[in-house]
Amino acid sequence: MSIWNLKAERIVGIDISSTAVKLLELSQSGKKRYKVESYAIERLPEKSIEDKNIVPDKLEDVGTIIGKLVKKAKPIAQHAAVAVAGPAVITKTINMDGDLSDQEMKDEIEEEPAQYLGQDNEEEISFDFQVIGPNEKEPERVDILLAACSSEILEARTTVLEMGGLKTKIVDIEKYALENAFLMLTQNDPEINEDETIALIEIGATTTMMSVLGEQKIIYTNEEMFGGKQLTETVQTHYGLNSYEEAEFAQRSGELGDDYEKTHLEPFKDEMAQQISRMVQYYYASDASSHYGKLSHILIAGGCASIPNIIEPINNKVGGHVTIVNPFAQMSIASRVRKKDLMNNATALMTVCGLALRTFDEK
Repeated sequence: MSIWNLKAERIVGIDISSTAVKLLELSQSGKKRYKVESYAIERLPEKSIEDKNIVPDKLEDVGTIIGKLVKKAKPIAQHAAVAVAGPAVITKTINMDGDLSDQEMKDEIEEEPAQYLGQDNEEEISFDFQVIGPNEKEPERVDILLAACSSEILEARTTVLEMGGLKTKIVDIEKYALENAFLMLTQNDPEINEDETIALIEIGATTTMMSVLGEQKIIYTNEEMFGGKQLTETVQTHYGLNSYEEAEFAQRSGELGDDYEKTHLEPFKDEMAQQISRMVQYYYASDASSHYGKLSHILIAGGCASIPNIIEPINNKVGGHVTIVNPFAQMSIASRVRKKDLMNNATALMTVCGLALRTFDEK
């Protein structure tokens, strides 16, 4: 599903996360055979993002970072797909009279926003919708997936893309971009069958998101405030480092020594495994579990998935078939792309991969 499609040409995915901006461009040769054509990642200045939205006085900084990405990656595409997320984004399934045209549906939602969006139009809202199909209980009505977002948040995304030299084609919703990559991943994994129920757990800098795929669609999500930033901030304080970036570099370089692993890394890994275990149990306690059943695979993604030997503590807590995600495992890679850098960051590139895959939606 593509939200707020502005109808242009081939696209590049741009993921604006809490700590970095990621760019990815894909091409396709044959059915479901993809190639990475361009890729780059750049860190964001601290406090550029709050509640998954760009801080208003940081628009220029974010636009500059996107411009650096474009200059570094040199994508063929000049149009982009970007995602919005967080509490300001509303998605819900509604139903309407099946005889209405798309324009009539749009007009009715605009006239009665409180009825359909659950709120009055106190601030300017942008919305889009997609007809899913006939309603099961009332076949003369249709189910509609409705997505709405503050126009200010939407404009911030399109503004920074323009500052960076790109034109917006699609403003998607992070959940659906992730679903797109999730589907691609499961369809290309010979160990996963289409009728299985799969969990993707993405551990980012500030949040951990669990998405469960059943019958080829996301049927359950849960987000918790837990992420790698906690570990990095602890390292910065404990070792008296000057900045968050310096603490990140020290973690990656291995210069912190055995004390770091024993005192900080291992306890964090245990805490992460415990968080994942709790989230799996929340799924089993949900209504979705009673219909879709047991998880056959648990896929781990996000920046924290690249922590060495993370599978063992997760297996000890959760059990089952736990694997680390690599969305590029079945893709070829252009010679101009730095393969080592791409693979080092692969676990954190699920959302941007889902956005880049939007290139092929209308083909």
